[in-house]
Amino acid sequence: MQNVLLIGGAGYIGSHIVFRLCDLGYNVIVLDDLSSGFKENVDPRAKFIHGSIFNDTILNQAIANVDSVIHLAALKDAGESMVNPVLYTKQNIQGSLTVLKSCLKNNVKKIVFSSTAAVYGNPSYLPLDEDHPTSPINYYGYTKLCIERNLFWYSEIYGIKVACLRYFNATGYDLKNKINKVEKNPSNLLPIVMETLIGKRSELEVYGTDYDTDDGTCLRDYIHVSDLADAHSKSLEFLDSSKKSICINLATGNCHSVLDVIKEAQEVSGRPVNYRFVKRRQGDPPKLYAKSNLAKDLLNWSPKFSDLNTILKSKWNVYKKLL
Repeated sequence: MQNVLLIGGAGYIGSHIVFRLCDLGYNVIVLDDLSSGFKENVDPRAKFIHGSIFNDTILNQAIANVDSVIHLAALKDAGESMVNPVLYTKQNIQGSLTVLKSCLKNNVKKIVFSSTAAVYGNPSYLPLDEDHPTSPINYYGYTKLCIERNLFWYSEIYGIKVACLRYFNATGYDLKNKINKVEKNPSNLLPIVMETLIGKRSELEVYGTDYDTDDGTCLRDYIHVSDLADAHSKSLEFLDSSKKSICINLATGNCHSVLDVIKEAQEVSGRPVNYRFVKRRQGDPPKLYAKSNLAKDLLNWSPKFSDLNTILKSKWNVYKKLL
């Protein structure tokens, strides 16, 4: 079976992918600096290397003798990226180019890249598909788009095969309770809802009440992290059997408002969510959801665990342990 390196494999999404690949029989190596991940989340069947992608010796040792690389190591707070773009340039752009250079040096020809819906910016039509113009409205989205473009140039020039996976709102937890460490300093809605439920936060701020939606709050497309993990394994299979590189959305095509999420979280947990409305946040489109037809056609992938109830139950099973 193949040797696969996951860079950022101790992180929230990465650790789910590691378990999935180990279950499928891959020989998995994880390289992570543990700045946002946890070693405890890494499947013990995987080999773990604690180190940074900016350490050439460690990076080249990790990449040597692998068949494929899944690159997930990035900063992902859109708001923070607008305040500290230099930090995002280093980690997301320079870091990714360092990984790419090491892949070339070690003759690794298959790369799965963790991208984002933030490459699209404000939607000019919905549901989004992969033909939608890319026009990021935050620096985080720009960094991911920048690397996508680099990867496709390298694919053309060097013959590397690439799968760029544009996640929408990744959430949920492994349904077999294998992963129990919660995210550090989350900036996304669902973990913040959970932190409010357990009292870690005194309240949840809901940004805006006057959007053109049924209840006035934003609508988003939530995708269970186990479905994302499945898409990564299927992407590896695709790169094995195909000669082309791909760029695909990973989403459900459904969307839920902020108030939908709060209501369902209260029902799942049996606890109240203390929230208050505040003014709109810059850069939040009213609605964001997507087609994943390409993922279905190319990878035979479709989400299985991404209904809102399953997502919230799986999150609550982890967070309630912190009460």
